[in-house]
Amino acid sequence: MAEIMGQLIDLGAVHPPEDATPAVLADVPLPGVAPDDFYVSTIYPTEVLVGSTWIKVQNQRMDGAIAITHTDLGPIARCKLLRDLAIGESVVIGSDGIRTQRSATSIKKASTEEFSFMGAGVSSERRVELVVEQIAWDLRQIRDRGGKVVVTAGPVVIHTGGAQHLSHLIREGYVQALLGGNAIAVHDMEQAMMGTSLGVDMQRGVSVHGGHRHHLKVINAIRRCGSIHKAVEQGIVTQGIMYDCVQHQVPFSLAGSIRDDGPLPDTKMDLIEAQTDYARLLEGADLVLMLSSMLHSIGVGNMTPAGVKMVCVDINPAVVTKLSDRGSIESIGVVTDVGLFLSLLVQQLHKLTGNYAKV
Repeated sequence: MAEIMGQLIDLGAVHPPEDATPAVLADVPLPGVAPDDFYVSTIYPTEVLVGSTWIKVQNQRMDGAIAITHTDLGPIARCKLLRDLAIGESVVIGSDGIRTQRSATSIKKASTEEFSFMGAGVSSERRVELVVEQIAWDLRQIRDRGGKVVVTAGPVVIHTGGAQHLSHLIREGYVQALLGGNAIAVHDMEQAMMGTSLGVDMQRGVSVHGGHRHHLKVINAIRRCGSIHKAVEQGIVTQGIMYDCVQHQVPFSLAGSIRDDGPLPDTKMDLIEAQTDYARLLEGADLVLMLSSMLHSIGVGNMTPAGVKMVCVDINPAVVTKLSDRGSIESIGVVTDVGLFLSLLVQQLHKLTGNYAKV
């Protein structure tokens, strides 16, 4: 019964006011360890009944514990990763005294297969242009009201010829933060410095003799400079995504992995440091655009609360399905070539330039 109640609460069910009981709290037994049967947070806004007061949980995200800290101004509730739990904090256990905020619309969408935009739909048979029109409109509105768009991108953006289009979005103010791995930065600067990506000539589409060494030469050049910022300042990198990020002061974070060459001096090889930096740049995001990077996109999805629109673009339907499976109704999967998607997106934004002012 307790398990069923926990599932109902995650869906937005609430006890009648007269039956509401305060949350059960247990002390953190060891640093980085939660008590048994701790409540696992979701992406949806959550409140906790501490004593007789409902408290809004801060830093909402999935797969965390709800830690309660008692201060002179009253208790504070936060979502925290298990590794961040500290002695002196209390953790909510079970599902008593918990309520999540789910709108009637979100519950309806979660329980039906009917598709609507930003409704966790995944299809390779829908006209991409129609989806791009809506995304372009969202990007324009977010930019014009001073909102925040975060892009998570993989090296396929470079390989498919999408770098110039992503650079355009950065220059025009549509991107406020860039998340990725070592590879997207390496191959972006390889294209900028040597005209190749993975040793393939980006103009002719053919392998270049000795091209398999190009990315290592680029890594070595950036390491000699000390950072991507310094490489731009010294004129080593004069174009591309990373160049435009530096020039337009768009912050970026590169999370490393075991397969990385080099790595670049900017790449964070400490996983916990990288996760923390990602979470920092995701704060306040209105829309997250995920471009052909399953590893980083799923990681970002896990850090993102409900209410943030997410667009996942990948040629592989399984990737975008994984993102929609996290339960967010604000996410949509676009199954298409990411280079084509970015090209269409930039074209649509150009069309909006004249029409938007008339609306």
